[in-house]
Amino acid sequence: MNFDLTDEQKMIWKMIREFADEEVAPGAEQRDKEKRFPVEIYKKLGELGLMGLPFPEEYGGGGADAVSFAIVVEELSRACGSAGITYSAHISLGGAPLHMFGTEEQKQKYLTPICTGESMGAFGLTEPNAGSDAGGTETTAVKDGDEWVINGSKCFITNASYAKNLALTAITDRDGGKKEITAFIVNTDSPGFKVVDNYEKLGLNSSNTTELILEDVRIPEENMLGKRGNGFRQFLMTLDGGRIGIGAMGVGIAQAAYEKALAYAQERKQFGQSLSKFQATQFKLADMAMKIELARTQVYKAAWLKDQGRKFAKEASMAKLYASEICMEVCTEAIQIHGGYGYMKDYHVERFYRDGRLLEIGEGTSEVQRMVIAREIGC
Repeated sequence: MNFDLTDEQKMIWKMIREFADEEVAPGAEQRDKEKRFPVEIYKKLGELGLMGLPFPEEYGGGGADAVSFAIVVEELSRACGSAGITYSAHISLGGAPLHMFGTEEQKQKYLTPICTGESMGAFGLTEPNAGSDAGGTETTAVKDGDEWVINGSKCFITNASYAKNLALTAITDRDGGKKEITAFIVNTDSPGFKVVDNYEKLGLNSSNTTELILEDVRIPEENMLGKRGNGFRQFLMTLDGGRIGIGAMGVGIAQAAYEKALAYAQERKQFGQSLSKFQATQFKLADMAMKIELARTQVYKAAWLKDQGRKFAKEASMAKLYASEICMEVCTEAIQIHGGYGYMKDYHVERFYRDGRLLEIGEGTSEVQRMVIAREIGC
């Protein structure tokens, strides 16, 4: 087993770490307060060739691997959780289904602007009554001549305000209680398509989270993504890859919280010595470092399996589950080490805690991950 990064991965890591430290981290606290989506950051990432990182070069991508994607998500999340989730969703939810299931014409038309950064990637699955039970979709698509007419709504959708198009699921037929669910590509400027950006969130405040409302939205037959009736299966496959991104986010946010806690413990004096000299604090920091390293290893393993073309659903769920849960543990301990200052916004760790909380919920709750893992091990 070789745990060394390749030369290309090392180059990407160096590039994104410098970018995250210099361009993303400095304004993160202010953007969180203002709830401001930093368009300029993603424009610069596009100029660096990172917005299409794992997709083929013929569509404007970078031709890199899933491990490199995980590295970029981790480093962006270390600087700002909102930047991490925006980028992760852009790639793994916005671009991935187009790449995996799109026709050549669809890739040229819809994947290319995502790879170049002209459009943010987004993905419409969750509905008000279809969260963990994604099969509870109620949005419908009815055939009318050579067009489909879509009606329904989606919620908690990342990046939609800045997406020119997105893939979404809709019911195309019913057989008793069984639904036929199909995926479609929809332009966000289509008549009847409305993006509503009015959520008040606990964290990740400088990311874009919206509701989608579709009223008699007409799309051509050619905008069906993949085969009719395969939409639900396709989107579950998409989520497998997305969970690698969420796992990487967990590692990045936890790393940021750990680094702040370590620095504070080394500087803060109590009872005549620094906090880092007390065994109680040392044990907290040791556990934090250990859990982060284990989570990172699991995320990279899932990404490596994906790169090898092997099954990775179980490992991706394990990575997402473990990284998201240890992220909350690490953030909680980081606040504890800071004491009263940890409760104050100026010390950042409370923001890491708020941002990290979504990771146990989004792209499959911790309970859903345990269901996936149980299924994969034969329960």
